[in-house]
Amino acid sequence: MKNVHSKTNEELYTSPLNADLLEQVRSQFHYVDHCPYAGKRVYFESAGGSLTLKSVIKRTAEIGAVPDNEHRNNAASKAMSTTVEEGLDNLRMLFGAKSGVVFGGETGTECLFRLVRSAAIAAAAGGSILSSPVEHPSTYSATQLWAENTSREWIEVPFDTQTGVVSAQDYASCVRPDTRVATVIHTNPVTGVVMDVKSIIEAIRATAPECFVIVDGIQHAPHGYLDVEDYNADAYVISLYKVYSKFNNGYAWLSDRMSHIPHDRLIGKPDNVWELGSRDPSALAAITEVVKYLSWLGKQFTQSTNTRDQLRAAGKAMLQHEHVLISTLLHGNKKHKGLLNIEGVTVVGTTDINQREGVVSFGVEGWDAVNLVSALDKYGIRIHARSNDLYSGNILRPLGLESVARFSMAHYNTEEEVEFFLAQLLEIIKK
Repeated sequence: MKNVHSKTNEELYTSPLNADLLEQVRSQFHYVDHCPYAGKRVYFESAGGSLTLKSVIKRTAEIGAVPDNEHRNNAASKAMSTTVEEGLDNLRMLFGAKSGVVFGGETGTECLFRLVRSAAIAAAAGGSILSSPVEHPSTYSATQLWAENTSREWIEVPFDTQTGVVSAQDYASCVRPDTRVATVIHTNPVTGVVMDVKSIIEAIRATAPECFVIVDGIQHAPHGYLDVEDYNADAYVISLYKVYSKFNNGYAWLSDRMSHIPHDRLIGKPDNVWELGSRDPSALAAITEVVKYLSWLGKQFTQSTNTRDQLRAAGKAMLQHEHVLISTLLHGNKKHKGLLNIEGVTVVGTTDINQREGVVSFGVEGWDAVNLVSALDKYGIRIHARSNDLYSGNILRPLGLESVARFSMAHYNTEEEVEFFLAQLLEIIKK
């Protein structure tokens, strides 16, 4: 496939994070420029797990050391309940949820499977279930499985293989009045291409207003603010290990409508409770620390004392900074060639920077992606290879690709790090 150029390629991007602020940002994360096992390195593998806030590790260690569970008549137990409630309030704040319910699951994938299953069982019999190959297997597999288990037609929504975009028009061409469940991905974790979730959901609702719409927001969450009330979805799922926290639970928001459908729960619990078993207070404490950090960052760009306004300001600033990095990565600068200017390099998906978040995948002629990743690792550059397997095959096969090298960044990365990557990549492929 050829590089798809966009009219926005010549736009100039300016980061709102000056050198002093960026240094303040980086100082709040563990292992910004070195690995405890491999030594000095540059981290461009945030799609596989972001850097972790120091405050998250400190606070979760404090809470995790407490043996007391909730709902006991002692000070420690009451403190754990306070920690859990504060964490849930901050989770609602992070989602932008004014209604519905939030809950934690084993992982984001587990949450998505559980939601697809519950929606498929609760929906009226017959009809179809929609999904698109641009989605992660957590929804792409779950919809196939539960279409089969409920004797429904599973319909694949096509996407533009040149840009990597699945559009509202693509969904409109596949949705029917009897479509019962549809899944949508906000940002693809292989290509970094962002979908217009709100327009897609509007297109689905126009034909199938009762359809349950479930959104995978796992890749989008660390690159901008969330506003689930505005999307008009029934469910939205994130994973905190990509949002500056440690590896722990996935989290879901459900609309009032979906929160009351039949689902696994303890008999006697209210019918909109989705938590199963005791929650880990330290995991909820981690959410509070993430929101505190984002609120701090947002305060650098807004005078508002409203936390949601601060989260919105942080999201806009993070994305704007990332666009500077992506612009340098794709187009280079006076000192370095960008990926689009290096012979033999092909970028996957649109080069419209405004439709990208945090990820750029590419191939190099004559190189297997796994070997390229290994070669870059010797220069202290951490990226990842995605292959035509159960995790990425559904997006790569329509593109005609066996593997790609995935470069994934976040707002804590610097332009100097991108320049270092470009210089070492050129050195490697010249050999």
